[in-house]
Amino acid sequence: MTDQIVRNERQLGAILRRARKNAGLTQGALGDHIHLRQATVSRLEAGEPAVQLRTLMSALSALHLELVVRPRSKASAADIDDLF
Repeated sequence: MTDQIVRNERQLGAILRRARKNAGLTQGALGDHIHLRQATVSRLEAGEPAVQLRTLMSALSALHLELVVRPRSKASAADIDDLF
């Protein structure tokens, strides 16, 4: 997987959904792996803003992803939305 820029919850949810599907997991299977309900995985993938950071970090780990923080690029939000 190539680096992907995330600037909002919806974009992060889309990346997590793609990674889960590429791993051949259902939302329920991912939830079982990280001890969460399927509904919680669904909310995370939908980009709901009330998801706990611990939940996000568990999902990233289970999907073999990591969070990288760097200075923001100069691309416009519209350019980034075109990626999703």
